Amino acid sequence: MEMILGFIVLLVCLIVGVRHGGLGLAVISGFGLVIYTFVFGYQPGKPPIDVMLIILAVVTCAGFLQTSGGLTVMLKYAEKFLRNNPRHVTILAPLTTWFLTVLCGTGHVVYTMFPIIYDIAIKQGIRPERPMAVSSVASQMGICASPVSVAVVSMVAFLSVSGHEFSVFQVLSVSIPATGLGVFFAALWSYRRGKDLEQDERFQEFIRDPENKKYVYGDTESLMDKELPTEYYRAMYIFFVGIIAIAVLGNFPELLPKFPPKPDAAPKAISMVVVIQMVMLLVGATILLACKVKAKDVGNSQVFRSGVVALVSVYGVAWMADTYFMNHMGFLKEFLGSAVQNYPWAYAVLAFLTSKLVNSQGAAIAIVVPMALNVGMDPILVLSFISACYGYFFLPTYPSDLACIGFDRSGTTRIGKYILNHSFMIPGLIGVSSGCCVGYLIAHLIF
Repeated sequence: MEMILGFIVLLVCLIVGVRHGGLGLAVISGFGLVIYTFVFGYQPGKPPIDVMLIILAVVTCAGFLQTSGGLTVMLKYAEKFLRNNPRHVTILAPLTTWFLTVLCGTGHVVYTMFPIIYDIAIKQGIRPERPMAVSSVASQMGICASPVSVAVVSMVAFLSVSGHEFSVFQVLSVSIPATGLGVFFAALWSYRRGKDLEQDERFQEFIRDPENKKYVYGDTESLMDKELPTEYYRAMYIFFVGIIAIAVLGNFPELLPKFPPKPDAAPKAISMVVVIQMVMLLVGATILLACKVKAKDVGNSQVFRSGVVALVSVYGVAWMADTYFMNHMGFLKEFLGSAVQNYPWAYAVLAFLTSKLVNSQGAAIAIVVPMALNVGMDPILVLSFISACYGYFFLPTYPSDLACIGFDRSGTTRIGKYILNHSFMIPGLIGVSSGCCVGYLIAHLIF
C-alpha cells in the first residue's frame, strides 16, 4: 500500500509540475522529496550531479553558438537547400529539421524553419500540413541523435555511472539511423496525407475572401539574400570542430589521458562524461575570443535559457524519482526485472508515457534509464529503444507543435475535433515506432 501511495505522489508531482513548465516541474518535485523523506521515511536519493554538469557545459556552448550567429549560418544553408528542391519539400524538410537538431542539440531551431517550409509548400501548391507537421516531429526526434543534446549526454552519463561503458559514438551509432529512418518513414506517409489544396473545400472557402488569400499566399522573410558577417561562419566551424573532437575521442579511448582511479591502481582513461564537459567549455571559450561575442548576451539566448530550464528540471525530477525507486528497488528488481526480460517492449512504452508526463526527453531518460539499469535490464535494450523517449507529441501541447500550427497560415495543420486526431499524431507514432524497431535491430547487430 505504501508503495502505491508513493507512486501516486510521484505522478501527482509530475502532472502538477508540467502545468507550470520545466522550472515548475523541478520545484514541485520538492513536495515529493519532503513527503518521501519526512512522511514515508525514505532515505533521500542522489541528484544526478554528473549529468547536470554535462548538461550545463553543453547548453553553455550552444548558447555561445546562437549568440555568435553560427546557428544563423546553419539555418541559411538549410533554407537554400530546401528552396533549391521545392517539389520534394515534404521529404526534405523533416530530414533538414532533424539534421539541424542533430547538429545543435535542441529542437528549438525549428521555429525559424517553419515559415520557410510553409512558404515553399504553399507556393508549390503543396498542402502545408504535409511537410510542416512531420517537420515538427522530426525536430524533436533529432534530439536523441545529437552528440550535444541533453538526452544523449544523459544517456551516456547514466550508462557510465552504472558501470556500463558506452561511448558517445556507440550511442549515436544506434540513435542516428534509428531516428533518421523513423523520420524518413513518417515523411513518406505524409507525402500524400490530407486532401490536395484545390480539392479541400474548407481551404477553398477560406481563400475566397481576397484578404484571406493575400494572408495565405503572402511572402515570408528569407535569409537567402542576407550577407552574414565572417564571425558567424567562424563560430559555426569552431562548433563543428568541437563535435568532431568529441566523436573522435569517444571512438578512440586510447587518445585519452590515463590516471589511476586510486593509489596503486592501474591507470584508466578519463571518462567521456568529463571529456565532453571540457570540450564544450573549450568550444564556448574559443567562440567567445574569436567571434566578437559578448558573454553577457549568452544568458539571454533562447537556446541557453531552454537548456538551463532542462537542467533544473532534470535536477528536481531525477532526484525525486531516484528517492522513490531506490527505496523500492528490491520489489522493482523482482517485478520489473522479469517483466522487461519477458516483454522488452514494456520498457519502450514506459519511456514513451514518462516522456509525455514530463514533456522532456532528457527528464524522461533521467527517470526511466537509472531505474531500468538498476533492475537488471540489458543496457543494449535500453539503448535500442532510445527513440521511445519522445512521446510528448501525443497531446498537441508542446511549444514547437503549437508554433507549427500558428505558422501554417493555410489552417491545414491543426488540432482535430477530438483532440487526439491532430496533425502530429500519426507522423509521431510512425517515427517513434519505426525508430524503436530500427534501433532494436541495429543495436543487436552491432553489440
